[in-house]
Amino acid sequence: QVRLVESGGGLVQPGGSLKLSCAASGFTFISYAMSWHRQAPGKEREKVADITAAGESANYADSVKGRVTIARENAKNTFYLRLNNLKPEDTGVYYCRGVAGFNGEEYWGQGTQVTVLS
Repeated sequence: QVRLVESGGGLVQPGGSLKLSCAASGFTFISYAMSWHRQAPGKEREKVADITAAGESANYADSVKGRVTIARENAKNTFYLRLNNLKPEDTGVYYCRGVAGFNGEEYWGQGTQVTVLS
C-alpha cells in the first residue's frame, strides 16, 4: 500500500520556522522525484519546491526562495521541507507528492496544516 504521510505542521508566529517531513512507503522512493505543494484557503494548489530522485538538484518557487530548503534521505524513505522566516502568506495545507521518473505515476499525501499568525 502506497503511503505518503506528512508531519511537522503547526501554528507559528511570523518569522518563525517549521520543518515538515514526509514519510514514504509502498513504492521505490529512490525512483521518484519529490515535491512539496501548498494550498491556501480559496486559492489553487501551488508547488513550493521539488527535488530530484537522487537529491542532486532542487527548485523553489519565487515566493519562498531563500527561506525554504528541501532535502531527502533516501535511506529513510523520507524527505523534508525546512521553512524559515515564515510569513502569514505561507499559511496553508502543505502536501507532499512523488512522481516516478519512468512513467509519471504520482502519489500525494493527505497534507499538514501550517498556520502563520498575522
